[in-house]
Amino acid sequence: MNAKKSWNWSLWIGFLCVLAGFLTYTFFAQFPTTRDFPWANLLLFAVGGILLVLGLFRAFGRPQIYRGKIFGLILAALGVSMFGLFSYIFFYELRQVPPSTGAPRVGQKAPEFTLSDQDGKDVSLSDFIGRSKAVALIFYRGFW
Repeated sequence: MNAKKSWNWSLWIGFLCVLAGFLTYTFFAQFPTTRDFPWANLLLFAVGGILLVLGLFRAFGRPQIYRGKIFGLILAALGVSMFGLFSYIFFYELRQVPPSTGAPRVGQKAPEFTLSDQDGKDVSLSDFIGRSKAVALIFYRGFW
């Protein structure tokens, strides 16, 4: 007699984690700690991948108990595809930003500028040069 098969929840939860890892970068990009390196998304991909592999082992190892041979393969293929697309876009495409033509080059004199500090006071480059012989300017080229 055939026993009733149980749902293989690790497949479905794993796929949802992978899907969340794929779709939530725009949310995590709001925070500086997850904007430059998507560790939260990669963590979601890792948890989802582990659950998908566990679900596949259940589906193929004990098919009399757990469902999911066909759906497991489909969800795993979709998960790998989403991870591959995310990795390609984030680690390759977004790094292909062309260099700025107006940015000063190494050793070139910086143009005079005035910006607001953390208290809202205007501060100019000449204010710092008047107090010391050298000023170090760091230009961070982010992408957000």
